[in-house]
Amino acid sequence: MKKINESEVQPECRKSPKGAYELSRRHVSLALGGKKDQGTWAGGHPFDIELAVLPAGKKNFPFHSHAAQWEHYIFVSGTGRFLDHQKNWHEVKPGDHVICMPGEAHLLENDGDEELVYYVVSDHHPADITTYPNTGKRQLKPEYRIVETIESDYYRNEE
Repeated sequence: MKKINESEVQPECRKSPKGAYELSRRHVSLALGGKKDQGTWAGGHPFDIELAVLPAGKKNFPFHSHAAQWEHYIFVSGTGRFLDHQKNWHEVKPGDHVICMPGEAHLLENDGDEELVYYVVSDHHPADITTYPNTGKRQLKPEYRIVETIESDYYRNEE
C-alpha cells in the first residue's frame, strides 16, 4: 500500500501563450508511484488521477477527443460549464460527475467567479490520439507529437 496527502503533491501549472487556457494540476497517481502515461504494461497504474484547479474565466484545454482514453470528472467546488461532443454546454457544480468516452470531444470552462476544483480519473492505453476538431490537429501518444491532418489516399507514397 502507498499513501500520500494531495497537499504534499506539487502542482504543475499550464498556461497558453495568450492566456485563454490555464490550469493547475496535482498528479496524485504519479505521487503514488505511477508512471506518466504508462499503464500496467510498463510498470504504471491502470489509471491516472489528478486534482485540477481551473481559475475563473479560463478553459482547461482546447476542445478535443481521445481515440482510446476514458475520462471521469468529479467536481468538488466552484461552478463552470462543460462542452460536449455535440457542442452543447452543460452547467457543472460540486457533486457533479461527467464521463467522456473515447471519441467524445469535450472542453471545460470556468464561467464562475471562483476557482473550479475537480478530479480527473483517466485510464491508460499504450497509444492514444487526441483530436482537436476545431483545428484538425492531432496529438500522437506516446510520442507527444502534434500533427496537422490532410486528406490522403491510403496507398499514397507507399509503393
